[in-house]
Amino acid sequence: MSERSDAADLRAVGDRMEAVLGELRESLDQRAWERVEEAVGLVSELYGGGLERVLELVSDDVVERLVADDLVGSLLVLHGLHPLDLEARIGAALDSVRHYMESHGGSVEVLGIDEDEGVLLLKMLGSCDGCPSSSVTLQLAVKQAIDEAAPEIVHINVVDDTPAPEPTWPVTLTRKPVATG
Repeated sequence: MSERSDAADLRAVGDRMEAVLGELRESLDQRAWERVEEAVGLVSELYGGGLERVLELVSDDVVERLVADDLVGSLLVLHGLHPLDLEARIGAALDSVRHYMESHGGSVEVLGIDEDEGVLLLKMLGSCDGCPSSSVTLQLAVKQAIDEAAPEIVHINVVDDTPAPEPTWPVTLTRKPVATG
């Protein structure tokens, strides 16, 4: 099985875990739900502590390899252990797709990051002439790169950089004839 399909399988496990927890939240009384939340929190704390210890025990080159792995990198973010801050991870993600974007006549600029809300504000620049879907293609490439590098970003707002069309002067206005009758 490839590394990508392993990550996809584990993402499916994460999605299923969220679904099961949602079902439990709906079906349990408040006290029982609080106990489930406590148990999940303790398991998460235990695994986070284990990951932190692993990072202390391995060499810097191994840490780099761990950080580069989609799944492990996401777990490091989840536990606040990722060595790069959010802004640096977003920058690296955009750098990873920059050549692809430039090959389509596009680029991207970060206008702002709201870490508390998990919102990234981007400005897409340029597009590939004669390719109507290029803007969407570029946005999808950026979204995928951000999803992998910064899973805590839950929403990406994109500012349109397309200039408004200039009016052609002189403008000729015509009036519809009024029906008489």
